[in-house]
Amino acid sequence: MFPDPQRRSVKICGITQPQQAAVIFGLGADAVGINLWPKSKRHLPLEVAVNSLQNVAAKHALVAVLVNPDAALLDAAISSQLFQALQLHGDETPAEVERLMKRGVNVIKALQVRDVSSLTQIGEFPCESILLDAYNPGTYGGGGHAFPWELAVRAKEMFSAKQFLLSGGLTPDNVRLAVEQTQLIAVDVASGVESLPGSKDLMQVARFIAEARDGWRAGDSEVIDAKEEV
Repeated sequence: MFPDPQRRSVKICGITQPQQAAVIFGLGADAVGINLWPKSKRHLPLEVAVNSLQNVAAKHALVAVLVNPDAALLDAAISSQLFQALQLHGDETPAEVERLMKRGVNVIKALQVRDVSSLTQIGEFPCESILLDAYNPGTYGGGGHAFPWELAVRAKEMFSAKQFLLSGGLTPDNVRLAVEQTQLIAVDVASGVESLPGSKDLMQVARFIAEARDGWRAGDSEVIDAKEEV
């Protein structure tokens, strides 16, 4: 299952070269996102993913990224049994999420964050996993825009039963600080590790994963030090 509540996780999203998936997992990623939205510059058709990623999916977590999918695409993605989760980046309603959950689907709902007031929508969605992305009207993620990380901390305080994934503007240069400050269960990156849209720079991927894990370890050390002081 992704995200695993017992493990801090790194998701590399939006590959368009299927052969990169196995390499990215070998570098230490916990999940790879496959963008099934046809309008995305990182679109990978479902039939290509099914034909090329079966062996990878048998051992690792693939996540389908969808934007306002129609019933046919939803059914095809679910029946492919390729994905451990469906990540919904569009205008899907809480009722639509609930219907998917009743079908046994693990749903990650992506929400754009602008200010504290925009966090209240989190409570409307029944799924446990929420991806926090930058507020960017007219787009559905993947733009490389950041948002104030203190809002992620506030979200965790407001909805302690949820699992939050941090996205939006993350790069190998800032992910360690982001993780240290937020200590969320997972981070998600697309454009921040690319040479071209959909083509991952594998050296940057490796660095991103290492920096994220260093940030989590640093956060753990701070907690231990604080307990010892008490």
